[in-house]
Amino acid sequence: MNRRTLLIGASALGIAAFAGGAIVLNRRRAAEAEAAAAATQTEDQALLVRDYSPSFGPADAPVTLVEFFDPSCEACRAYHPVVQEIRRQFPTQVRVVLRYTVFHEGSDEAVRILEAARMQDKFEPVLDALLEQQPGWAVHGSPEMDVAWEIAGAAGLDLEKAETDQFFPGITGILNQDAADVEALAIRQTPTFFLNGKRLENFSADSLIADVRFAVENS
Repeated sequence: MNRRTLLIGASALGIAAFAGGAIVLNRRRAAEAEAAAAATQTEDQALLVRDYSPSFGPADAPVTLVEFFDPSCEACRAYHPVVQEIRRQFPTQVRVVLRYTVFHEGSDEAVRILEAARMQDKFEPVLDALLEQQPGWAVHGSPEMDVAWEIAGAAGLDLEKAETDQFFPGITGILNQDAADVEALAIRQTPTFFLNGKRLENFSADSLIADVRFAVENS
């Protein structure tokens, strides 16, 4: 074996060692990136659902639909029947979780009405009534909250008790935590939906139901 052969052999070994090291390094970096992504995903999941969040459907349902909504939002009102239809079609397969997103004036008080209603086991009828009659009270720039209270009372809410309960510290805590999660998730419009942790973009009423059906069929 001559000197040239030895040099070529040594170079080849060096290149192979370098390539092997590069592969190991790339695999390590990929694993670290994957772990970081998984950690981020886990953190985001924690931001999506809180123990106190109003929800409908089994807690162990294979599909979870999270809606960030504003009681004063016209689009949220429009999508409310769509969410109800999802609940009707998939009563055991889908859990619907609601998160408060108070972007409009008066929405914080509307949330207090809803939470006071939840304390009286009247959450759903009051929610339905407030959204159905939203144009009567959620006037942007000058909401008529007295009308909202009257609507809630007509839906079965004990107004005298609720007017005191609305200032319960736990309700203030819910408002504050939901606001922090909305900011952390960079939510800029309502409704915003997350299906099994994935934010839905450019959805429609039909596509939302179709996406949920697909998730159910593949769960």
